[in-house]
Amino acid sequence: MFQTLMNIISLWALPAILILILTMGLFKKVPLYETFTDGAKDGFKVAINIIPYLVAIIVGISMFRASGIIDLIQHIFAPLLTYFHIPADTIPIMLVRPLSGSAALGVFSDIAHTLGPDSYATKLSAVMIGSSETTFYVLAVYFGAVGISKLRYALIVGLLADAISILAAIAVCSLMF
Repeated sequence: MFQTLMNIISLWALPAILILILTMGLFKKVPLYETFTDGAKDGFKVAINIIPYLVAIIVGISMFRASGIIDLIQHIFAPLLTYFHIPADTIPIMLVRPLSGSAALGVFSDIAHTLGPDSYATKLSAVMIGSSETTFYVLAVYFGAVGISKLRYALIVGLLADAISILAAIAVCSLMF
């Protein structure tokens, strides 16, 4: 019963929201098409403004992966993580996820393909990806899009949140799997 209700809600939620927005716009006599095209123009301007930040983060990630630093860090920290029953294969996820979601998905795909979908490392990596954020990407793209140049505490808080999410993922997976 609950599952059926949730399926119905998920199926109709987006169309209902769109109909509600359009109805409210018509009710308030908002010029819907003109407002939509103005928003699209602004969105295009934002996309143009964030291209340099996207290029910078892509180049940084490519350099990070190609340099072999991930393999070196994995080799150094493997004994410590093994002591705590954490697969060393998850180190690349821990390092790449704060940089880029697509790079983390690529690393995750490699882990799942190499170790199999039912391995503990694959399950732990999936939970890490789902519970952490692409901190550097968010700071580069979103802060850059609105012109914020002083990151202040956003970087520290973002990385702290990523570290806590990784520790929480490890704790939850060790209890569940």
